[in-house]
Amino acid sequence: MTKFKNILLTGINGQVGYELQLGLASLGKVHALDRSQLNLSNPDNIRQVVQSIKPDLIVNPAAYTAVDKAEVEPDQANAINAIAPQILAEEAAKLGAAMVHYSTDYVYDGTKLAPYVETDATNPLSVYGITKLAGEEAIRATGVSHLILRTSWVYGARGKNFMNTILRLAAERDNLRIVADQFGAPTSSRVIAAATVSALANWSEDKSGTYHLTCSGMTSWHGFTQAIIEEYELLCESRHWPALKTPVGNVLPITTADYPTPAVRPANSKLNCDKLSGTFGLVLPEWRIALKQVMVEL
Repeated sequence: MTKFKNILLTGINGQVGYELQLGLASLGKVHALDRSQLNLSNPDNIRQVVQSIKPDLIVNPAAYTAVDKAEVEPDQANAINAIAPQILAEEAAKLGAAMVHYSTDYVYDGTKLAPYVETDATNPLSVYGITKLAGEEAIRATGVSHLILRTSWVYGARGKNFMNTILRLAAERDNLRIVADQFGAPTSSRVIAAATVSALANWSEDKSGTYHLTCSGMTSWHGFTQAIIEEYELLCESRHWPALKTPVGNVLPITTADYPTPAVRPANSKLNCDKLSGTFGLVLPEWRIALKQVMVEL
C-alpha cells in the first residue's frame, strides 16, 4: 500500500531508525539517511536535504540520547533534540508534508502515582528531558501535521541499550546491583516501529497530535534485568550461547540514592496509551512478551 510518495527517514543507524526502514517501505519510497548524509547539528544541511528530497512525510527517530552526557553538553543536545526537529517541521510545513517525531517519558518529573496521560503537565528534570520537550513544542508551533510519539525505556537486539549492557555485564560479573525504585515499561524498537507503521497506514490530518506509545505493563530496572537474564537462560542451551556469570538470584535491588547519576531520572515513567489505542486501534504487547521476541532475534 503506497500512502506516501517520498518518505525521509533520519537516524537509520539508531535502534528505532533501523527497524523503521523495512516497515516504512510498505507506505512509500523511503529515503533513509544516516548522520553522514543528514547532519542534524547543521541547520543549513537539514534545509538543503529536505528541499532536495521534497518528502511528503518526514520520520525523525534521530536524537541525542546520552542522558547523563547531555548535562555537560547541553548545546549539542539542544541542537539535535530541539533545533533540528523545529527545522524539519518548518520545512515539512512549507511542503505540506506530515512529520513523525519521537519523544520520551523524561518530559515528566515522575512524581505522579498513576500512568501519565498526554494532557498531564510536563516538568523535565534533566537537560535531555528539557531538550526533548523543546523539540515537541517547536514542532507544534509550526502548525505542521504531526505525530509526536512519546515512548520509554527503548531497547532492541542491536545497538547500545540497557538490555545489551546487562547481557555484557552479566557475562563478566558474579552479581549486579540494579535500581529498583524507578518504574516504567520497557519498549522494544521493533514494537515502536511496527506501531508507527500501523498508525501511518491509518493516518489522516485530523489525527495529528501527541500520543504515548509503550508496551503495556510495568516493571522496575531491577525487574527488567531479572527478566533479561531469565529469558537469556531459557534460550541459552538451544542457541549454544555462553552461560552468564550472574544468576537471577544475584541481581540485587538498590535505590536511586544508592546509584547517583548526573541526570535525574523520573521515578514513575509509566505512560497511559489509551489515546493511541482509541485513535488508531493499536494494542501494544505486554513488555515481557516483547522482550521474548527480541531475545529470539539475538
